[in-house]
Amino acid sequence: MSVITFICAGQMNSAITFPAFENGHEVRLVGSPLDREIIDRLREDNYHITLKRTLHDGIKYYQIEEVEEALEGAELILGGVSSFGLDWFCDEILPIIPEEIPLLTVTKGMMDREDGTLEPYPTIFARRQPEGKRINFNAIGGPCTSYELADHDNSHVAFCGKNVKTLQFIKSLLQTDYYHISLSTDIVGVECAVAMKNAYALGVTLAVGMSEKMEGKIGVQHYNSQAALFGQSVKEMTKLLELIGGKPENIVHGAGDLYVTVFGGRTRKIGTLLGRGLTFDEAMEELQGVTLESIVIATRTARAVRKLAERSVVRLEDFPLLMHVDSIINEGEPVNIPWDDFTWNDFSMAE
Repeated sequence: MSVITFICAGQMNSAITFPAFENGHEVRLVGSPLDREIIDRLREDNYHITLKRTLHDGIKYYQIEEVEEALEGAELILGGVSSFGLDWFCDEILPIIPEEIPLLTVTKGMMDREDGTLEPYPTIFARRQPEGKRINFNAIGGPCTSYELADHDNSHVAFCGKNVKTLQFIKSLLQTDYYHISLSTDIVGVECAVAMKNAYALGVTLAVGMSEKMEGKIGVQHYNSQAALFGQSVKEMTKLLELIGGKPENIVHGAGDLYVTVFGGRTRKIGTLLGRGLTFDEAMEELQGVTLESIVIATRTARAVRKLAERSVVRLEDFPLLMHVDSIINEGEPVNIPWDDFTWNDFSMAE
């Protein structure tokens, strides 16, 4: 049995307590400053108010002020902060994490640099750790919704990091007959693939709203248009993955995650609203101005591609869907899918 400490009680981090606890480990779940109500309720009856599932009886719960107590004797730490809490995690948590304990983060995302380089969050975490510190950073990528993991639906994810033995150790702690884990040392490939899918999920779900607008009925589905946008998304994501030096096989994690994201959540909602004909501002107002991962990632990715295009590293015409999503979000353009820009001729086998 090992001691596993989960920092932040968000839905995904909390869902991973299921395989951890069921494998016989001591599980400690620490709430962030925003998770006080979650921890208070869990202490009452193990019910998680946002995951809407009852966690295993026997898990130990801590408020953020008790985090150092929760870290005592831990052999693995899982960080579950959202991308919007990245600064807090870097400033407040990284300084107190012991170097000898591997850190596995569920945070998906990437940032663009001035030269157009795209960096996944594990790289940013490593750069922002205290000077002289050498934390063993690892991360999770792949298609996995928190509530279905908690319900033991078969899920396949990738754990990525620099040290193979560390990855094998973490896998030995968490893999179950329903939580299936691949391992990769391609951190950039895995993490950027699953981050960029947020931008493209918005693009695919434009077709949902367009179908509803065409038929005048909420909930109607036209699968041809969704499939076409999905295929174009995978095509552009593959080009981006190649551009940043990720291994091509890791597109499987991004494509799978794209599939999952298209079917639910706030990204589907805003994509649908935009597809119905609402402006970006109107759609955000209907969603009460919430900050969306898809908006942030789409903006960062498009900005990076534009910078690379200025340097003649890429061509903007190779990313028509991304550029259109960006124009909707940041330039107020109406939805007008550039279908003809998706087509190409392949005469490589012609005589």
